[in-house]
Formats: sequence, structure tokens, C-alpha cells
Amino acid sequence: MGWAIALHGGAGDIPLSLPPERRLPREAGLRHCLDVGIAALKAHKRPLDVVELVVRELGNYPHFNAGKGSVLTTSGTVEMEACIMDGKTKKCGAVSGLSTVVNAISLERLVMEKTPHIYLAFDGAEAFAREQGLEIVDPTYFITPENIERLKQAQEANRVQIDYNQPNQKEVKKDAAIADGESQNGTVGCVAVDSEGNLASATSTGGLVNKMVGRIGDTPIIGAGTYANHLCAVSATGKGEAIIRGTVARDVAAVMEFKGLSLKDAAAYAVEQVPPGNVGLVAVSSTGEVTMPFNTTGMFRACATEDGYSEIAIWDSPLK
Repeated sequence: MGWAIALHGGAGDIPLSLPPERRLPREAGLRHCLDVGIAALKAHKRPLDVVELVVRELGNYPHFNAGKGSVLTTSGTVEMEACIMDGKTKKCGAVSGLSTVVNAISLERLVMEKTPHIYLAFDGAEAFAREQGLEIVDPTYFITPENIERLKQAQEANRVQIDYNQPNQKEVKKDAAIADGESQNGTVGCVAVDSEGNLASATSTGGLVNKMVGRIGDTPIIGAGTYANHLCAVSATGKGEAIIRGTVARDVAAVMEFKGLSLKDAAAYAVEQVPPGNVGLVAVSSTGEVTMPFNTTGMFRACATEDGYSEIAIWDSPLK
């Protein structure tokens, strides 16, 4: 048994032709955040603190669909959501509909620790963030030129887009930014376990491109996009509606508990139950196992274990 950590930057139709100038900033973000998490675990930080720290760091990268890189609704606004869960106590906190809170992940932690509730959303969540003294900014802070263009292309294609999926090129004008992945962003998440088997999970996202105002995805829903118990911690990414229907994160834990499957087999089973092209996840077990399956073209992901193993990957093979 030893510590382990895994994180993701979203799953979807990530083109194999993604050029270095688009791939490398995301790879660098994963590497930096993995190093942050490893250092925290080596310093004997609690897994709950580790996943919050790592997801906050991921949210500061505009290349990912969380925080400053959050994608836009049909009205051109940002509505962020996040969730955190402690495996030992099953305490959890979740938020949705945030448009001014710099770090949604820290607000969900406060919901867990400072309220009798699990889930706050929209005006109530924003008001609570102000009461707690969290950093608040103008909503325009989160809106990037790339995501404005991405929303325009999604609306021209008349579709809602999963992380990294591209508008149908037959329906919209060809655009270099879409063709080479410039405007593609992904949900972020992290799971961790310490050397004593304590587990935690956290996930944060801006949702789907061109989603309806008020839409809530899988990320803040316990058992769908985020879950942790005494056996494992799971963070999912992909199309929220499919992940919610499949109760993906909880299924991993349930199959481990009731069928006696290993973490790897349980995660593979949960992913297989979701239609292809819709989901990816990262998970760790209480004994330090790690798995990162997906049924999309790719998933930005990274992991490390106490025995020295580490991996950063997008498609089937680890990056050099």
C-alpha cells in the first residue's frame, strides 16, 4: 500500500493530429499539476486537501474547461460547477451555476464544511461565496476569445458539444482553430489516496459548449461525475447526461464492493456500460491502484504512485 494520484483534463474527440503548439500547453499543465499533487502527498497532506489543490491549479489553466477556460452557454455566459468528496467520511460538497467565483472547487469545500447541506447553486451559491470571503471577479474574467469563437461555431452547427468534440465540418465553415484543436477544452478532476488508504475525489467544469442556461451536468452530482468511499475515489469526464444515466462514478465503487472486482476491472465495466464516445474517468483504490479508462478518442490524463511509476497521456499510449 502507498499513496497514488490521478488527474484528468477532459475526454472527447481529441484529434490524433493535434499539433504540438496545441498539445504541449495542456501536457505542461498536466505535468505541473501532477507535480503539485505528488509534492503534497509526499508532505503528508490529506487526500481531500490534495485533490482540492490540484483541481484549483488545473482550473487556472485556460486550456481546460474549468475556471478561466470554462465554455459558454447559449447566452454566451459562464456557469461553472464543481464537487468534492472525502472517502472515509463520505462528506461532500457541490456547487453549480457559478459565474463570478474564481475557484469553484474551494466553494464546494466550504459548502461541505460550513453548511448543513451538500449542494448549493446559482444565486445562493454566489451569495455564500461572498459571505465566506472567496475571491469574486466580473464574469468577463472567465470568458476567453477561443471560447467565444467555439460557441459561435457550435451555434452555427446547431449542436451542444462534449469536451473536445468538434462541430460537424460539413455544417460549418472550416476553421483552423477547430481543425487543430485550438478552442478545445476539457473538464478537470483529481483523485488521491494516501499511504493509510484515505481517499478523496474532486471534479470541476464549465459544462458543455452551447448548453442551455441552467443546465447541470454530472460533475456536481455525487455518484455520477464524482464519488469516493472506503474502496476507491473516482472522477469522470465526458457527456454529463450519459454519465448521469450510468451513475458512472458510483458504479465503479459498487462493482468493487458487491462483485469483488479489482479497481481496473470495475472501472472498465462502468465505462463499457456507457455508449462509446461519451466518458472517461480516473480512479484510485485504497491500496494504491490507479486506472484511467475512456471510450472516447482520447483523454488528457496523468498519474503517479509511491513506487515511482508516473504517466502522462492523451491517447492510448503515454507521451514521451
